[in-house]
Amino acid sequence: MVQLLFGLILFLGIHSLQSLAPLVRQQAIARWGALGFKGVYTLISLLGLFLLVQGYGQARLDPVVLWTPPRGMQHATILLMWVAMVFLVATYVPGNQIKARLRHPMTLSVKVWALGHLLSNGQLADVLLFGGFLVWSVLVFRAARQRDRQSLHSAPQGKLLGTVLAVVLGTGVWAAFLMGGLHVWLVGVMPFTRAG
Repeated sequence: MVQLLFGLILFLGIHSLQSLAPLVRQQAIARWGALGFKGVYTLISLLGLFLLVQGYGQARLDPVVLWTPPRGMQHATILLMWVAMVFLVATYVPGNQIKARLRHPMTLSVKVWALGHLLSNGQLADVLLFGGFLVWSVLVFRAARQRDRQSLHSAPQGKLLGTVLAVVLGTGVWAAFLMGGLHVWLVGVMPFTRAG
């Protein structure tokens, strides 16, 4: 569990700099240069991700069950995962109305992903992992929206074609996780057995 916590702190901490501690980020760039900062950022991200994945895997071997979610929560998670995948893909599809309207669809994707998984998983490791990501995404989204309000730039208008493409591609990614075995391959869990 310590490894999971340390991984979360490293991974989410480094990913919080731009939104929650921009001065620390600027000072690090000034000290190490842009390339040096990117190198340190990448190393800390990869180390945090490695510790997070290893720690979560170890914690699942000796689970501490806090509650048993009702069976219907798996279906809610599957629906929320569709929304999360569409938001995630909308981050990268140029000229879509989802990104134009929400401005930060990736952060919202993480928020929906984490909430969905909290609904259908009741182990301590799940609460730490998904709860940590949920709190992080709420704080980062809030900070980003405050920056948006202070900015004088208006959001670009999205096009219908880009929106349709984001929804279709997001649905494809969602289907690959749900029915294509991607979730089993990456996480080792069938979504309908235990939505996690």
